[in-house]
Amino acid sequence: MPNTSAPPLTPDSSLRIIFAGTPDFAATHLSQLLDTRHTLVAVYTQPDRPAGRGKKLHASPVKQVALEAGLPILQPVSLKGEDEQKILAEHNADLMIVVAYGLLLPQAVLETPRFGCFNVHGSILPRWRGAAPIQRAIEAGDTETGITIMQMNAGLDTGDMLYKVTCPITATQTAGTLHDKLAELGPPALLKTLDLLCQGALTPEPQDDSQANYAHKLSKQDGAINWQATSHTILQKVRAFNPFPVCHTTLNGERIRIFEATQSSQAHSAAPGTIISHAEHQIHIATGDGAIAASLLQLPGKKAMPARDLLNGVAAKLALGICFE
Repeated sequence: MPNTSAPPLTPDSSLRIIFAGTPDFAATHLSQLLDTRHTLVAVYTQPDRPAGRGKKLHASPVKQVALEAGLPILQPVSLKGEDEQKILAEHNADLMIVVAYGLLLPQAVLETPRFGCFNVHGSILPRWRGAAPIQRAIEAGDTETGITIMQMNAGLDTGDMLYKVTCPITATQTAGTLHDKLAELGPPALLKTLDLLCQGALTPEPQDDSQANYAHKLSKQDGAINWQATSHTILQKVRAFNPFPVCHTTLNGERIRIFEATQSSQAHSAAPGTIISHAEHQIHIATGDGAIAASLLQLPGKKAMPARDLLNGVAAKLALGICFE
């Protein structure tokens, strides 16, 4: 609830904002906020993590943007402690904007800013709640997704919806390309929501819990291909898990990753998982109801390569009749 002792908002009000986020998706939103009339009083992001072969500590994309802008940066490992909550309260923020932050916000934090906490969520709620809405939407065969700006509460993505924008999911989109599309849609939707807040024109809409699904966090095992499945199911997984965790299969105990594939029209009577053709410089593999044509693959210790190049270099390893495990 608004702090009644604070000045009333006007359409031109400058909000005092705490921003909390970590990956590229969040950094895009922070960058857009820098060009508005609003004041960023603090940026919260995850602690630096070891990365790369040397396991050196690396700053998150959000931290990098905040450093360049000269903004105050906080990187607590948790917001559950009273000391951290006191520090957050001292910013005297009107609003906290949360975009893929990665830390649980206790009820005390949700209630600290004057207007609470707004979250930018990469799906049309309540369809996909949870950590991986982009990937799960593609995996499920959804034809539409979008951005929902939500008032956060103690539940998992269960708060009232404040503003939505939609976009189609095309037949060729991967999780990577759809992520980039939503990263374009999110910042304008967020800025529109802030304008509506200042105008006193927000109309919160409760979610219909009966329509909700949980978008489970991704694991490497999600990418394992079951060749008994239909071609359609496998192709959706290939798109959904590119660029992570990437669909994979095994051959003689080695993992082979498949980044891109399409429907194959090759007729066959082979067992699922069998290489049935090298037509059109692709690797056609039998499925439970037909076949797919893999066009971009990665062998162990190698870079991802077009099937054409693999067939020129290691054709014997991917010969007709070989069956993936």
